[in-house]
Amino acid sequence: MAAAQETYASFRIEELEDGKLWRLVLDCGKGNVVGIEALTELRAAWKRLAESPSVRAVVLDHEGKHFSFGASVDDHTKDKVGAMLPLLHGFAKDVVSLGVPVLVAVRGMCLGGGLELALLGQRIVASDDAVFGQPEVTLGVFAPLGSLLLPSMIGNQLAADLLLSGRTIGAAEAQDAGLVAEVTTGLGEAADPGRAAVAWATEHLVPKSAAALRFSTRALWEGRDHAFAHRLNKMEALYLEELMETHDANEGIAAFLDGRRTPDWKDA
Repeated sequence: MAAAQETYASFRIEELEDGKLWRLVLDCGKGNVVGIEALTELRAAWKRLAESPSVRAVVLDHEGKHFSFGASVDDHTKDKVGAMLPLLHGFAKDVVSLGVPVLVAVRGMCLGGGLELALLGQRIVASDDAVFGQPEVTLGVFAPLGSLLLPSMIGNQLAADLLLSGRTIGAAEAQDAGLVAEVTTGLGEAADPGRAAVAWATEHLVPKSAAALRFSTRALWEGRDHAFAHRLNKMEALYLEELMETHDANEGIAAFLDGRRTPDWKDA
């Protein structure tokens, strides 16, 4: 039972186990498309974690059929992406630097910026109908966080496959690749990855020292990517300073916003 609940415009926080476990539930409307407002609120919530030293873990869950269709395509336009991308990457840096373990519960589509958010977790639990992908290339752009984090999780070959083709994979393939830790099956509560994530955290993390867990998580990030912030800054510069100066990046976004018409690629 939630001991306390705090509601934002795009998500809510439920405090479980006397505040030792947070359940952060995305609730951004259809498809849980994450925009500038949601990213701003997520960063504010993570600052609260820094003031809550007893929190052992955060379960990132969601309302609706889908975890997230990704970041708002409208926020990818040249006049907005300079604000959106640093917010997304700033949130990623917040997660990494604080070191609170994150478990992610995924149902339905987990695409684009949604998958990038999920990649910030140490354990992804998915329903058997979950679908994962980085379709940014189909819009003429690329996924900075996905490009940085996917290779270390699923290997260079499959990461290149997903990032260059834009194709999606199901929960079983994602588990085989090491992206997903657990796939839930069955009906009712047994099929709910959110419940499974909370149960795992309650059993394995809540009894531990919050300080030890945070240092352990920071150590995991150091082992996974010892220069995370520096490399992410380079990805961001590549995107904002070079990619967004090309015709095709702007055309791909415009084509989607125009009703998903076929882009007129100029290969430049």
